[in-house]
Formats: sequence, structure tokens, C-alpha cells
Amino acid sequence: MAHAVVMGEALVDLLETGTGDERTYRPVLGGAPFNVAVGVARLGGHAEFVGSLGDDVWADRAERFLAAAGVGVGGVRRSGTATTLAMTTFTGAEPQFRFYGEPPSYALLEQADLDTDLVAGAAVLYTGSISLLREPFRGTAVRAWTTPGPLKVFDPNVRPSLLPDTAAVDRLRRLAEEFAATADLVKLSSADVAVLYGGATVAQAAARLRTIGARAVVVTQGPHGAWLDGPAGVAQIPAPVVAAIDATGAGDSVMAALIHRWLTAGPPGGPARWKADLAFALAVAALVCERPGGAVAMPTLDELRSRWGELP
Repeated sequence: MAHAVVMGEALVDLLETGTGDERTYRPVLGGAPFNVAVGVARLGGHAEFVGSLGDDVWADRAERFLAAAGVGVGGVRRSGTATTLAMTTFTGAEPQFRFYGEPPSYALLEQADLDTDLVAGAAVLYTGSISLLREPFRGTAVRAWTTPGPLKVFDPNVRPSLLPDTAAVDRLRRLAEEFAATADLVKLSSADVAVLYGGATVAQAAARLRTIGARAVVVTQGPHGAWLDGPAGVAQIPAPVVAAIDATGAGDSVMAALIHRWLTAGPPGGPARWKADLAFALAVAALVCERPGGAVAMPTLDELRSRWGELP
């Protein structure tokens, strides 16, 4: 079976609940790449998670959760540190994150830990997110990215709380564009565009990444759907209308859904397939938004059919 290698962080999201001064925090396993790997597996694809976990009970639970979801854990390495926490507050359904834990348990994957045969044999390689802000993970991801073989998909997954000044934003933009230049697919959110490209529209940001080499760019826009700029042209794809309660992991589910489709049928060719794949991905994300977020919100194909009927 064709497999995807998903590289990046696993951590614990502490999701805020309650009103006024009466707030509590519900711990759930998360991290964008962790969510992507689980999302691919829940949809019936084969994903291998490659990353570092700590040495505590949360790391044990994360590894068990991956395995129970059907995600391969042969690329997981354990480090002697506590699992990173992400304090998650909300504006409406949209989450904001602050991260706690030094050194970050998710960024300690060394180049010597990388199974290059696993990467070379993959149909799809995903990387991105906050792990790329730190060494040694960044160097390990670059090594994987330059390994011939898989289609390459990238998501910068910008977290402003980790970018203290304009210099940090500039560094992340340069790093993101280095990966984007050889990517088969780049996925951003409209919030990522606002941070990385200031006053640019999503269409302008996508066009820039296409100009520097990305084969296709998808920019998610919450309830407004997604903008596509790819080899078959540009298009605005609408999202299903839902009463969102928690958008945590929604963008990750879009990436998981697209990877699942690529594993099943290869990358799209013409515009009809691109639009169908994105419509499917946005239906996945809409269902995720109706649930309390994180990896636990990633749906199965049966759950999608139960909610939406047959999808393109």
C-alpha cells in the first residue's frame, strides 16, 4: 500500500472551556503534523509519523494514540524531556496558541534518526509547522525534503506567538519559500498569508509561491472555503455551511484529506479533479469544526458519508 511520511510535532493542546473567570483546560493530543497523520489514517490511508516525543506519560499516550489510529510509529524517537504544552484560547471557534516547554520535545529529531529508505519509498512526504523553527529538526526535515522519490507537500502553519519580531517573520518567510520552491503542494491559511505577506491578498500570496516553484498552492479561508492556484488554473472552492464550535485541526484535516486522495488516486491532473479533491477536503474540515478539536476530531469515511452523503 502506498504510504505517506508525515514529519513534525506532537504535543498536548490545553483547550480552554468555560466563560468569564471560570475557565478550565481540557488536554488533548495535537500538533499539526500529528493531526495530519491521524487524519490520513482515519480516512483509510497509510501514514508513518516521523518525529520526536518526550519521556513522560503524554508521550506514551501520543505513541499509543498513533498506533491505535493505524499510524506507523517506526519513525518516532523518544527524548529525555517533558512533552510540550500548547495553551489554546479561542476567539469564536478560532484557536490561538501559546507554547510551553524548553527544549521543545517535538524538535529533537536528529538527522541520524531519519530512516531515509522510509522517506524514499513514500508516495507523499509532508512536513512543516512549528518544528521547522528549531534545530535539530529543521536540518532533519531538509534532509528528508531533498530525498528523491515522494511527492512533497508543505504547510508553514504559522504561529505568531513564536515569532517575536519582524526579523523572526522574515526568517520564517524565507524558510517557507525554500520549501515551497520544490513543493508539489503548499497549503496555507489566510491567517498565514496575513503574517507572512502583510497586505497581500490570498491570490497574490499563492501566485508568488507558484512563481518561485510550487506546483500548486491552496489557501484555506475558514467558512469562505479555499483558494486554489495550480497547474489547471485558479479557482475559489466554497466550504459547506456549518455551526463551527472549534476550528482546531481544521486546516490539518484539509491537508490530511488531500494526502489521502493523492495516496488513493495520485495527484490531480485537470481542473475537475482538483476541484473535487478540494471539495472533499473542505467537507472533512467542516465536520472537524463541528467537534471539539485536535486529533480526536479527525473523521472516518463512514462518518463523512453519514454527515454529507456521497462526496466527489
